[in-house]
Amino acid sequence: MKILRTRTLIVAMGLLTLSMQACKTKKLVAKPVTPPVEAKVPVVEEKPAPAPVEEKEAPEEKADFNFTNVQFEFNSDVLKTASFGILDQVVSQMKKSPEAILTIHGNSSTEGSAAHNMSLSVDRANAVKSYLVNAGLDGKKLAIKGHGATNPVTKDTSEAGKALNRRVEFKVK
Repeated sequence: MKILRTRTLIVAMGLLTLSMQACKTKKLVAKPVTPPVEAKVPVVEEKPAPAPVEEKEAPEEKADFNFTNVQFEFNSDVLKTASFGILDQVVSQMKKSPEAILTIHGNSSTEGSAAHNMSLSVDRANAVKSYLVNAGLDGKKLAIKGHGATNPVTKDTSEAGKALNRRVEFKVK
């Protein structure tokens, strides 16, 4: 066993020595630079520039607060990932109109008790407010209001209808 370790050590030292020799940098040989040959450029008569056109100032882009609904999962205040794009649009529009005050209206479907739905709708509005504040909006410009299941968009007779009612809407003052 001792002989094997000794031979392995000798081989490792030999490989290390060879690799060190291979890693030495080579000196670069500088090549003389030849001066560029000047080409004769034909003379072209310059025409007078056209009179400058007066640029009209672009009208300031006004904020568009027509947002689609932000959706949530059943019995949850966790935002669906599809809602992130909508919320990013809300942020950009609010930054265009910094004097606007945004009210966030939370809603839920009719499943569950009225007290639970009211609490859930407030939690959903708070989740959206947290997203908007984290995106850079002033929290003082955002108000929340929970409606529970009192303002359905559609009938809660199908799963699709219930999903549409689990939402947050925006109103601007």
